[in-house]
Amino acid sequence: MKIAVFGASGYTGRLAVAEARRRGIDVVLVGRGAERLRAAASDAGFQDAETRVADAEDHDALVAAFRDVDAVVNCAGPFARWGEGVVRAAIAAGSHHVDISGEQPYIRHVFDTFGAEAERAGVAVLPGITDDGLPSDLITALTAARVGGEAEEIAIAVDIASGGASRGTIRSMGAMRDTLIDGGLGYEDGELSPRAAARRKDIVLPGGSAPTAVVRFPLPAVVTVPRHVSTRHVEGLASQEVYELFTRLSPELAEQMPEGPTAAQRQAMRWAFAVEVLGAGGRSARGEVRGSDAYGTTAVIAVEAARRLAADGAPAGVLAPAQAFDAAGFLDFLGDHGVGWSVSDVRQ
Repeated sequence: MKIAVFGASGYTGRLAVAEARRRGIDVVLVGRGAERLRAAASDAGFQDAETRVADAEDHDALVAAFRDVDAVVNCAGPFARWGEGVVRAAIAAGSHHVDISGEQPYIRHVFDTFGAEAERAGVAVLPGITDDGLPSDLITALTAARVGGEAEEIAIAVDIASGGASRGTIRSMGAMRDTLIDGGLGYEDGELSPRAAARRKDIVLPGGSAPTAVVRFPLPAVVTVPRHVSTRHVEGLASQEVYELFTRLSPELAEQMPEGPTAAQRQAMRWAFAVEVLGAGGRSARGEVRGSDAYGTTAVIAVEAARRLAADGAPAGVLAPAQAFDAAGFLDFLGDHGVGWSVSDVRQ
């Protein structure tokens, strides 16, 4: 098995390389600069790792870099700018593809654009395989299953105690600042729309005892969940504090910040999702998933997703996490990395 990490010299790319090295996975480091790639390999204790130079806008070079790998992990954002070329090259090379984008408009674009191409190539393409995109999608699948698999409405709320952000995150979120301010897409009666009406004004966040006021927020799961749960309505939510944290980010701010949080800052991070599902028959359920170290967890998630695609395969096409993986099995795997989850009935 061989996995390529594109953007391997970036902040999260280096964490992904180190995780692949820890797991004993043969990894190829791909990016724009040979010297930076060699430094990333050395930092991971992987001095003999193979490096390949290719730019996100050089299709032929990317295809050549991905030609003999089983799966590609793309860690180079902003994805709205650089992601499409990497997806296209991975498909052309016949490699599975995952990326760590949290950019809701880009994730929708991948679903809308590459499904037929990926099916013809016989590969799986999974956007948004991060600490927020994958756990929130999987916990929603499990919560919906608790009420019979059909839902009237689904509310997904994020809570974050930040320990800082990488330059890549700041650039990606800054590039979609208008979407963040507007609240992003909602899903209503079969369509994703920025005009979908918000239904929830508050929700009990994980660890809370009373409802917290929330606003609409562009979560990746709003795009992915309707792919595998029959539902009329999905909305992403965040507290006002989280909303303001992300809407303050800008590309200009990225140039003033360190490359990313220190190890101590990463360990101080906390993230969690609460999911409430109203079933079509009136039954309700609640799911929670929570963890720490968003960047370290993202590296673990992305590498494990690529490993599972390479080892076990998945249906060809653009897929939501719950369409490619066993939801409980993947979340249980993450338990060794500080992730916990639960699903329970909501008593009326």
